[in-house]
Amino acid sequence: MTTHPEVLWAQRSSDSVADKNIVWLTVNVPDIDKTSLQYELTSTGISFKATSTTDKRAYEFSLPLFDEVDTEASLSTLSSRSFTAVLRKKALKAEYWPRLTKEKTKLPFVKTDFSKWVDEDEQDGAPLEEDLGGMGDMGGMGGMGDMGMGGMGGMGGMGGMGGMGGMGGMGGMGGMDFSKMMASMGGAAGPGPSGTDEPADSDSDDDGPPPLEDAEPSA
Repeated sequence: MTTHPEVLWAQRSSDSVADKNIVWLTVNVPDIDKTSLQYELTSTGISFKATSTTDKRAYEFSLPLFDEVDTEASLSTLSSRSFTAVLRKKALKAEYWPRLTKEKTKLPFVKTDFSKWVDEDEQDGAPLEEDLGGMGDMGGMGGMGDMGMGGMGGMGGMGGMGGMGGMGGMGGMGGMDFSKMMASMGGAAGPGPSGTDEPADSDSDDDGPPPLEDAEPSA
């Protein structure tokens, strides 16, 4: 018997910069057996199947995506906590996808990733580098490609402190390459899947955090 894992998603959009036109997917399954992992990404959908070595359960889902993605430019990586994919949207558009899936279907296991989500009109004020937690040089997987991961590049040296003078400044971060975005995604993953087959109800067409309700006036 297979179980739907908890799938968290968030997105960014851009009508001019492909690297900022992406969808994050975090599949919360702890300690995935690499030999059991079956991940397939097409231009119109994604499928996932894997077994956790912790609870010995098989997890599986398949989703038709709202719009097409570029499979060659999309990345994925595996950590001890989760499987993470960054899908590059094929069409450059300033507007967000209204939902993750093609059809407006309620999927209780698909939820908004509030740790990464920003509203469409506020995304310019949330730099992609900060949202990604400072990606390094670890390569990702593409579709059903090789599970091997590239080595992580070393950190640049910090300037030495001379005499009683102030410490030399550390070089600023340069522009981020989309191919380097996956290094630390696993460490920021949310909690693992629940013990039941279906987590608490949630609407997959959730297009972002709900507005805050006005506080009642004091007496």
